[in-house]
Amino acid sequence: MSKIFTPTNQKLLTNVVVVKLKKAGKRFEIACYKNKVVAWRNKIEKDIEEVLQTETVFTNVSRGEVAKAADLKKAFNSEDHKKICLEILEKGEFQISEKERQSALNNKFTEIASNISTMCINPTTQRPYPVSILEKAMKDAHISAKPNKSAKQQALEVIKILKETIPIERVKMKIKVSMTMSDAKKCRDQIKGLFISVLSEDNDSQFEITGLSEPGNYKELAELVGKHSRGKGMCEVLCVEQSSENAVFE
Repeated sequence: MSKIFTPTNQKLLTNVVVVKLKKAGKRFEIACYKNKVVAWRNKIEKDIEEVLQTETVFTNVSRGEVAKAADLKKAFNSEDHKKICLEILEKGEFQISEKERQSALNNKFTEIASNISTMCINPTTQRPYPVSILEKAMKDAHISAKPNKSAKQQALEVIKILKETIPIERVKMKIKVSMTMSDAKKCRDQIKGLFISVLSEDNDSQFEITGLSEPGNYKELAELVGKHSRGKGMCEVLCVEQSSENAVFE
């Protein structure tokens, strides 16, 4: 019979949250560490070994009853415990403590503010707002995070509300980057990935690219160019363009 392994300084089952999923008429369970299921679903925790106590599918975690291979095959069309654990982790139900719920909402609140920072600028300074300033503005406007809506979707809604209290505009920056071809070899793909759209690109005598990007990406672009060109490359904002309020940049 498979056992649940917990850290040596803790007693068996004292740090377990059970995630349950009913499928094909049977209930399947997995054992996870507390505080980790929500973090996994919010993509904060990315190491599955920090989430699952064991890569075993149970019918009853507390009694240590492992699911039969035939039942797994019927319900999931697979006998791969790790693969099934991932599905249960994504779709299953579990009880969450008030502390975990509040922590998840706080993380979502910060993520919303971070999204707004990358999408918008203060039209007075022509620079993105720091996340901390946006969080304060959101609190002052009595805005709270919704657990079942994506941070990006909520950010678009919040921007409209913040327009009533602070100067804020959705924008795209037209940015030009140039550096030698040898310097660009290690960072070219990263640089291109930070543009919403590429307007022009030259790979002849040197690497030169002009495109549209969100304001929050400028700092990362400048740091990439500075690091890989040893301060000899260039990253400059050519202009700032106001965007449609409802546009979504992927």
